[in-house]
Amino acid sequence: MADTFQLELTGMAYGGSAVGRHNDRAIFVPYTLPGERIRARLTLDKKRFAQAEMIELLAASPDRTEPRCPHFGPGLCGGCHWQHIRYETQLALKQQIVADQLRRIGGLPEAVVLPTIPSPDPWYYRSHVTFQVSPTGRLGYISTDDRSVLPITECHIIRPELLEDFRQRNGHAPKGAARLRVQVGSAGDWLAATTAPDERTFQPVTTTTAVGYTVKGRSFQVTTGSFFQVNLAQAETLVNLLLDRLALTGAERVFDLYSGVGLFSAFLAERAAHITAVESFPLAVQDALDNLADLPNVEIIEGAVETVLSQLPGVYDAAVLDPPRAGVDARALAALISHAPRQIVYVSCDPSTLARDARTLTQNGYRLLNAQPVDMFPQTYHIETVAAFVKDG
Repeated sequence: MADTFQLELTGMAYGGSAVGRHNDRAIFVPYTLPGERIRARLTLDKKRFAQAEMIELLAASPDRTEPRCPHFGPGLCGGCHWQHIRYETQLALKQQIVADQLRRIGGLPEAVVLPTIPSPDPWYYRSHVTFQVSPTGRLGYISTDDRSVLPITECHIIRPELLEDFRQRNGHAPKGAARLRVQVGSAGDWLAATTAPDERTFQPVTTTTAVGYTVKGRSFQVTTGSFFQVNLAQAETLVNLLLDRLALTGAERVFDLYSGVGLFSAFLAERAAHITAVESFPLAVQDALDNLADLPNVEIIEGAVETVLSQLPGVYDAAVLDPPRAGVDARALAALISHAPRQIVYVSCDPSTLARDARTLTQNGYRLLNAQPVDMFPQTYHIETVAAFVKDG
């Protein structure tokens, strides 16, 4: 075992791997925990860092637990990363990671990062799922090699209705499908859609082309391909946090940027004078027009945020940002800063891009009040964060 070495894991990195140091460089090892001692072997060797695999667990953390799914682990399903970690510890690690990203990337060592809000159920929470199709026609997920499809027999993070549908299909994909997307609505309504191997757009294979999700008593139509939060209970948490952070009085003009099907706009409209919602995806815009038709103080604009913001006149009191994983386009952030809203609430699904954008905001007159991690994706390293900024002066 000359090519192996002992390693003490001392922290958790964003991306799911624990990290230790060996020969004066960081070594990242998946499926391990801070506080563990392992025998490791390098799998990727760079000058400043390396990745390794665990060959032997020499001293286990008390926070280690038995994974629930037989598909979890090295060389298997890439959908979950942390089933080996007690749920309470997952929450604490997510808080630490957000703080670390804001410190290292955002230049904010004193950032207030609140304890992670847990998911009401750390299992069976996903209301929609996209299966990949293996060469033999079996349904599965991308494996840990990021290339091949691993056929599965069970999944413990999708809602029971989706798991039952999977079992009724006997794990087989519809003929000719490269991917299968299945969604279940709040009232049990159902939607399935597929893509062919050379296509990106999903086409429904059910008679319905949209499902309905209910959040805080209000229903939202979501068409095939439109984005909606996968964890409905935590979607309500996000709305509540948003309203609490903004504390609107009824007189404000508010931007809702990357507004999707109108989830945030619907509740902002109840507490503000005017909402300008901006979304670039046409199907989501149409959903928003339907979902918000009863709210005359909501203006919906289809277009890229960076383009729309640069063309819009007027003063806005507050802005809500809910960008994709890549964060806010630099041009969009510059245009927003030029509007100088007094408050900004940033809903992030990637703490590294949140930290990058927080650095830009704090360099341009904004102060980060706090960051609130929300566990939207239990058993994975993904972190949703609601960050509240206020303009100084």
